[in-house]
Amino acid sequence: MRHLIDIMDLSTTEIDDMIRVAKDIIAEPAKYSHICSGKKLATLFFEPSTRTRLSFEAAMYELGGNVLGFSEAQSSSAAKGESVADTIRTVGAYADIIAMRHPKEGAPVVASAKSTVPVINAGDGGHNHPTQTLTDLLTISREKGRLNNMTVGLCGDLKFGRTVHSLITAMSRYENVRFVLISPDELRIPEYLKYEVMVKKGLDFIETTDLEGAMPELDILYMTRVQRERFFNEQDYLRLKDSYILTPDKLTNAKEDLSILHPLPRVNEISVAVDDDPRARYFEQVRNGKFIRMALILKLLEDAK
Repeated sequence: MRHLIDIMDLSTTEIDDMIRVAKDIIAEPAKYSHICSGKKLATLFFEPSTRTRLSFEAAMYELGGNVLGFSEAQSSSAAKGESVADTIRTVGAYADIIAMRHPKEGAPVVASAKSTVPVINAGDGGHNHPTQTLTDLLTISREKGRLNNMTVGLCGDLKFGRTVHSLITAMSRYENVRFVLISPDELRIPEYLKYEVMVKKGLDFIETTDLEGAMPELDILYMTRVQRERFFNEQDYLRLKDSYILTPDKLTNAKEDLSILHPLPRVNEISVAVDDDPRARYFEQVRNGKFIRMALILKLLEDAK
């Protein structure tokens, strides 16, 4: 039984193969429109989501399958005190594959240990978000034609940003990827990630608070929001939430082929005036999420046979 809990559960060969399948789905959608006929995906979202949940549902429908599940914990038996393990055992009797989002880090690990069907981590607290990472990798591959030999800037909340943590971990396995980590001092990348993933692997990276100063060298700019839901102190959130706001004037010295990504939702960190810039690729990134999740569902169902 294969699950996807952490992006490191997949080899680079598997990731590259899923990107190839996703690109084939984009090119020939009709070829895949009935491939999951008779299969059911359960979406168990204990935490609010728009893009991730709907993209999973759209992915399964476009593969010819069906979807069941819930979009908030209060509409499930979790509100009555049911454990994650019991919920997963129950849902596994109804569905062929499960996508689960949970506010508690590690909850998908517990779920996968008890599940009789493949479990996909659709985000657990500030820890991991592997399917967003697959989305990011597909987007970068489509934009640049490669996943190596580039400089990636990550800007905003690097402390709690699970999308950032997963993307750094994934791209650390590709050759000659340099990271520019742009954040307020209070939201710097966690020490464990810096040393376990970056220092130990000898990756080329710098930490800075200066977005505009870093801009000219970037091939990818990955913006993130400061996440109110991860803060224990409202005053800290209010002080830090607008640390970086990307506006057209800040792109003056950026490369012409820069790709601007964002896992969304955005708040204020990218001005709507940037949306018309051809380098803004975050809505195309959303679309790519559906295709890579289609490829992932196919892979895990195939491996479960």
